[in-house]
Amino acid sequence: MSPKDLCLAVVVIVAWGLNFVVIKVGLDGVPPMLLGALRFTLAALPAIFFIKRPALPLRWLLAYGLTISLGQFAFLFSAMAVGMPAGLASLVLQSQAFFTLFLAALLLGERLRASNLLGLLVAASGLLLIGLQSGGAMTLAGLALTICAAAMWGMGNIITKKVGRVDLLALVVWGSLIPPLPFFALSWLLEGPALIESSLRGIGLSSILAIVYLAFVATLLGYGLWSRLLSRYPASQIAPFSMLVPVIGLSSSAWLLDEQLSQLQMAGALLVMVGLLVNVFGARLFGRFLQVQGRPL
Repeated sequence: MSPKDLCLAVVVIVAWGLNFVVIKVGLDGVPPMLLGALRFTLAALPAIFFIKRPALPLRWLLAYGLTISLGQFAFLFSAMAVGMPAGLASLVLQSQAFFTLFLAALLLGERLRASNLLGLLVAASGLLLIGLQSGGAMTLAGLALTICAAAMWGMGNIITKKVGRVDLLALVVWGSLIPPLPFFALSWLLEGPALIESSLRGIGLSSILAIVYLAFVATLLGYGLWSRLLSRYPASQIAPFSMLVPVIGLSSSAWLLDEQLSQLQMAGALLVMVGLLVNVFGARLFGRFLQVQGRPL
């Protein structure tokens, strides 16, 4: 990978890692469903007038928008609104990798490797430790909702695999056109017109900047650069960079939000990271070990 593209990958990881701190800032002034509506409205408009619609049937565009955009962020924003710390949210959300694996095996017939199952067990034990430390800064409801968000992200990944090769940035932009109306409807039903009106009338600069960041930096810039990297390099070379998102998320939330993890949560976070690493690199390392031992693969 060229130094320029390596820098672009770092930009994406930092943008996505800081995303969780920005969500917390946005939620201080705007309720979760309204925040989702405003984010995706700004991400879709005016970008759809400049980016051509991806060449795929409407049903797949709807499926993508309703899962990876609406479903994922409705659960994630709600989780962080009810007590999920930003740093832990950035980590737990990466369990989408395991949902993707199992949904691919169930729906697409893909094969699960032993390293995938081992990584899942290690990560699940980490999530259990994190869950045991609920209360105070983190609630079980927040943890459960974040896992639901990861499941929706995993389903969105399966839909992306089904549509095949497509312009990722165009998919994100046009997929962002799907969630605003459902988000506004959920906000009306769950948060109420009075809260919507008061939030919009009293919206502060920090909330406005948070929405702008979520729409343009985390969504358009992040996915735009990510799609460029995926078009130039094998997915196996680019995907592991996403493992750094929780590192940025945890460190930035500790620095900017003064979030502190208990020893049990730190142990759980470490286990989740180890599980994710085993999932990504385990098969390759196991294959090399067998080669060194002189055994057939």
